[in-house]
Amino acid sequence: MIDIRPFASLGHADHGWLDARHHFSFASYHDPERMGWGPIRVWNDDTIAGGSGFPPHPHRDMEIVTFVRSGAITHRDSLGNEGRTAAGDVQVMSAGTGITHAEFNQEDEETTLFQIWIMPTRTGEAPGWGQREFPKASREGGFEVLASGTPEEDDALSIRTDAKVLATTLSAGQSAVWKTDGARHQYLVAPVGRISVNGHEANPRDGVAITGEDEITVLALEDAEVVMVDAR
Repeated sequence: MIDIRPFASLGHADHGWLDARHHFSFASYHDPERMGWGPIRVWNDDTIAGGSGFPPHPHRDMEIVTFVRSGAITHRDSLGNEGRTAAGDVQVMSAGTGITHAEFNQEDEETTLFQIWIMPTRTGEAPGWGQREFPKASREGGFEVLASGTPEEDDALSIRTDAKVLATTLSAGQSAVWKTDGARHQYLVAPVGRISVNGHEANPRDGVAITGEDEITVLALEDAEVVMVDAR
């Protein structure tokens, strides 16, 4: 089953400094048909103005993955962690038993990013944070695992859940194939470029919800970038 969710149908909140699109119910946006996809609970498509950001706020028992598309985001948390994550790179926060953090765009330009929340399969553990650079060239023409519940096996950032966060960059006419299990849930978005997913066309920033497929083929109809989560 493949369900294309057009960008225009997503939840929308414009706070001036933050222009947010919500693939799933979040904050004041509520759609009982879009409460999540398997354990994927949040997928926000955020544009953050330069010199602004999210003040300190708490989380617990959630895996929060941030994929920066342009610009950069600076993280600070109650554990003393601080780091800047730039375009194409990823940060992961395992909220665990509780953490407070702030995220600011300290750049002169706006920052665009995906923030993805995945329900953990392991709870009651101490919180943690990690960040890593992922050169775009390393994922040209095929999926690269960025964060994983089996990080040593995938050479990726660690998340405490049965899921993988992946990305690929494709030139027009190129395709990337991901083998999976039909019982799992996948959700993917191409922030740039039109794509076809197992024959179903999607425009830039559309959501694509998938289950029941053992193999996923993403064909770039034009130069494209794709971010996907594969979760139990």
